[in-house]
Amino acid sequence: MTNKPTLLGRLKKRPEFLFVRDGEFAARKTVAIQMRPAKDRESGIKVGFTATKKIGNAVTRNRAKRRLREAAADLLPLYGKDGMDYVFIARFSTPSAPYDRLLQDIEKALAKLAQ
Repeated sequence: MTNKPTLLGRLKKRPEFLFVRDGEFAARKTVAIQMRPAKDRESGIKVGFTATKKIGNAVTRNRAKRRLREAAADLLPLYGKDGMDYVFIARFSTPSAPYDRLLQDIEKALAKLAQ
């Protein structure tokens, strides 16, 4: 997908991630996504990415986060809700799953959260 109309902001600090943790949650085989309305703004989307050491070594975790960043850039402008913060959590199969499968799982999780 080449059409990326919305510029995504980034969650970078631990308190921002902890704030989103208390919101809605949707999990699929390749990804888990948390969502919560932003407390400091009315519009725009901010997103953060995380991968625990359970996923693997640093190389594997970085690969998983790169894949999630690219997928989020493709899908959040289309399926994300304005004024929300999202956290994408890598799962064990995130680094090795086919990219189409990763996109499908993210799309389904975002659709569930949008309800």
